[in-house]
Amino acid sequence: MTEDIVFLRRNGERTPSPENKRSVSIAKLKRVPLREIWKNEAKDFTKWLAENIDTLNESLEVNFSVNATGKRIGDFYLDIVAEDDEGKLVVIENQLEKTDHDHLGKLVTYLTNLEAKTAVWISSNPREEHIKAVSWLNEITPDDLSFYLIKIEAVKIGDSAAAPLFSVIVEPTEAVKDIGREKKEYASQDQLRKEFWTQLLEKSRPATSLHSNVSPVIYSWIGTGAGRSGIGLNYGITNSYASVEVYLDRGKDYPTLNKERFDDLYKHKEEIERVFGDQLSWERLDKRRASRIAFRIKGIGLKDKDRWPELQVRMIDAMIKLERAIKPFVKQLK
Repeated sequence: MTEDIVFLRRNGERTPSPENKRSVSIAKLKRVPLREIWKNEAKDFTKWLAENIDTLNESLEVNFSVNATGKRIGDFYLDIVAEDDEGKLVVIENQLEKTDHDHLGKLVTYLTNLEAKTAVWISSNPREEHIKAVSWLNEITPDDLSFYLIKIEAVKIGDSAAAPLFSVIVEPTEAVKDIGREKKEYASQDQLRKEFWTQLLEKSRPATSLHSNVSPVIYSWIGTGAGRSGIGLNYGITNSYASVEVYLDRGKDYPTLNKERFDDLYKHKEEIERVFGDQLSWERLDKRRASRIAFRIKGIGLKDKDRWPELQVRMIDAMIKLERAIKPFVKQLK
């Protein structure tokens, strides 16, 4: 396309004379099929990248230097072995087609066999599934491991020579590693809760059949029915306290029933607490659908693993007392 340029005098007036116009040609950026430039992935593209590693370095803002190409790893051949500016090994796997499981498996194989710290996967068409997979690897692996997924294209302007265009699709960042650390922490908490419930249920079976059909879970609570649909007897555990409770939640199809049931039970508050042997926390929870009657054991929780046996015994004892205290009045509810 062409464009007329009109020059302005110092006083801001236009200069309409033809001699002060010139035509500027603006070319379009065109994408070039990769196979027109590198017909063979191993012989052409890998060789070119090894000789021009700085083009990749600029896109990733790293400083890799090439050690070898076509390195044999067992029955496989790694495209490029490089190292970063700290001397740590980098594996680079090239693919001028869509990403596939085969290359993903090779990437991880090369990384582990060479004990490298960085893996770079270059492809013309990263699939969404593999983008998620590489992102996940950055999340779950140790902080000193890094995974990159790079898209390779070739472009030219007008009749110019084609030039490579690297786009970073996935890269390791501190934010990604933070997410990974949080997920690991959550997973650790899940397993810790499951271990706690396993021990509690084993202790409770000789004392009561209330939760005999309940299996340990990873959640912060476990429960069983209290003899009426929508009424549960639940154990709860947090890092700092434990609880036993009557939980009233008949579901969204009965919007007022939970509060009516709570109010009916509250009428017998003194007798229920007398049989239970202690004060309870009566929580109508007016802004929520459910209601709760709870007893909390404070100052000891999931984090106090050395005191779990003591806590579990206290929770089981409290649950037996709560069920005994509430049972006659639950039978009378709507």
